[in-house]
Amino acid sequence: MSLIERRLEELGLELPEAAAPLYHYVPVMIHQGVAYVSGQVPRINGGIPYPGKVGEGVTVEQARELAEFCVLKGLSNLKAAIGSLDQLEQVLKVTGYVQTAPGFNQPSKVLDAASELLEKIFGEKGRHARTAIGAAELPDNTPVEIDFIIAVK
Repeated sequence: MSLIERRLEELGLELPEAAAPLYHYVPVMIHQGVAYVSGQVPRINGGIPYPGKVGEGVTVEQARELAEFCVLKGLSNLKAAIGSLDQLEQVLKVTGYVQTAPGFNQPSKVLDAASELLEKIFGEKGRHARTAIGAAELPDNTPVEIDFIIAVK
């Protein structure tokens, strides 16, 4: 068992199965030691658990839960691409999109859940630059989509 797999177990977390893309793109592209992880939506068993807009039908807490799932899904795809999450050198950048109701201006609160989880899993290697964007519409009415840029060995 790798160090990161042990850490996930200690935190009571489990990576979902790496899913094949539904559309025409690759889940992870690696170039010169940098992995670009495509946008992850919290699709579970083919559906979005809390569809809709944050601030109107979806609570901040529900969106934070979905953001954490996006992290786990992204890590699952990364692991499938590089073999072991122990090959992660540093999370460089996280970009998160939050489907927001008019007037909801706190996408950073939602994305903090993803940032906090990455730091819990990887420690200093999980600290990263970040952009949190409020969006009018996201694919499949998902409240959250997150992509990652990660340095790998």
